[in-house]
Formats: sequence, C-alpha cells, structure tokens
Amino acid sequence: MQKFDRRELLGGTLAGAVAAGLDATAGGAESSLQQKSPQNYEKRPQRVIDTNISLFQWPFRRLPLSQTDAMLRKLHAHGINKAWAGSFEGLLHRDVAGVNSRLAAECQRHGRDVLIPFGTVNLSLPDWEEDLRRCHEEHRMPGIRLHPNYHGYTLEDPRFERLLDLASRRRLIVQLATAMEDQRTQHPLLHVADVDLTPLPDVIKRVRGAKLVILNHKATGAAFASLIKTSGVYFDISRVNGTDGVARVVRTMPACRVFFGTHAPFLIYESAMIKVYESDLTEPETGAVLHQNAETLLSKTGV
Repeated sequence: MQKFDRRELLGGTLAGAVAAGLDATAGGAESSLQQKSPQNYEKRPQRVIDTNISLFQWPFRRLPLSQTDAMLRKLHAHGINKAWAGSFEGLLHRDVAGVNSRLAAECQRHGRDVLIPFGTVNLSLPDWEEDLRRCHEEHRMPGIRLHPNYHGYTLEDPRFERLLDLASRRRLIVQLATAMEDQRTQHPLLHVADVDLTPLPDVIKRVRGAKLVILNHKATGAAFASLIKTSGVYFDISRVNGTDGVARVVRTMPACRVFFGTHAPFLIYESAMIKVYESDLTEPETGAVLHQNAETLLSKTGV
C-alpha cells in the first residue's frame, strides 16, 4: 500500500475547513466544518476499522464530533468502514444498564454494520455480572470496555480476574482503557492516574482464552515490555508517539497484536492516520494494523 504524503492526507480537509469558514453562518461554523469531506483523499484505504471511538458527551467539555452523525461523516471521509464504539457516559454514570442500552440503541440506529457497540462494566458497582450478561445476551455486543482508574479498582482486584474469566467463557473481547486524558489537563477536582499494567501479565496467564485490547497506552515502559511476551494481549495505536512509533510497536511485538484506534473524538482523527501512513510499514503490515487484526479477533467472538 502506498504511503500518504502528509499534504495529500490533510490538503482536502484544510480546503474544506477554509470553505466552511467562508460560508458558515454565525453559530453554525463548527457543524458546517464537520460536514466537509476531504476532496483530495484519493489514496485512502479501502478497508479500515477503528477499534477505539466513544459516543455521546465527554463529561468535562464539549468536543467536536460529539454528535454521532458528525462522527459518521468523519469516518466516511477517511474511509473508515467500521468502528468499535464505547460510551463516554460509562466513565461517571452509575446507571450502567442505561448507559449500555443507549449505546446499543444508538449503534442500531446508525447501523451495526458500521458502529459496533462495546458496553461498559463497572466492577465497583453491585451486580456487575448482570451488566456483563446484558451486554452479551441482550445487546449482542462482541465485547466490553473497562475504565479501572475511573471506577476505583486496580488490576490486582480479584473481580478483574473474574471478569476476564467470565468474558472469556462468553468469547467476548475486553477493552481496557489505560487513560482517557493527559493528567496535566484534567479537572482539578478529578485527577485520574493512568492504569498500572504491572499486575496484568500474571493475571492474564491465569485466564484461559482471554482477549484483552489495551487502549490509549503509549506502548513504552517496563509493563509494556513484559506484555510483549504475553499472548492474548493487544494494543491500539491511539497514544503511540512519533511518526515512527507505529512501526516500532509493530516490529517489537507480533504485528497481529496491533490495532488501528484513534480515541476519537477526544483525539484528532487525522493524527492516527498520519502515524500509520508516515510509518515505515510494509503493505501487509499496514493492512494488518488497519483492518485484518480487528477482523480476525472479532470473528472469534461469535456475535
């Protein structure tokens, strides 16, 4: 697959932004800009799966693309065929059943062939096993998303290992978000540290058949070095730094364990695309990261 030139990738988007600025009415500039699609995006890939987006409102400020329609236009503009969608509401809402019902309904309304829901399970709340059951049996979700740092438990908590075991028995994918926001920009009354992955290798070795996708990790440090040797653990690229970062991760661990993920709308969509196409990846490696790895893992869920 031929690599993008940064100007080719962003040129159409910037041109659309200029046009939007010229014709936008007062109060409507943001929505008008979001509706513009890149005009020069001729080399976009035919198949891309984004394994890390979130729907609804970020709790602390309004983000562009927080409306699902706007998010879908962005997906289409960049040739994204499918997206695994969690919910920002899952961070702080205590009514997890309601969070997951709304997420499932929103994905159904826009097409489950495009938006694939990943429900929230909060291990600090009572009867979390029932939320897991509903995600699988009622909403037919292929996986769930965890936020241990927002929900107040560590990976040494016995409930985490039990959840991995129950999810494995149901052939569900478990996504674990290590961070949602840089600690330097967090609300002063809600400082949330990144999830400590140090206990994870020992835990996951005890759970047969676990499929765990780590989201929003920089893919550096001692814990990452240990997890490279741990089967059943996958990483997305949303917070991997540098234009050579994706290639570094792909060459450090089996390429089949690296997924394309953007952490949109919190992070800028184009950033993830640039990181892939400015990395020194071969065509097979690019295809694996952009869609094949996600397709393979999803096919094992039976949903």
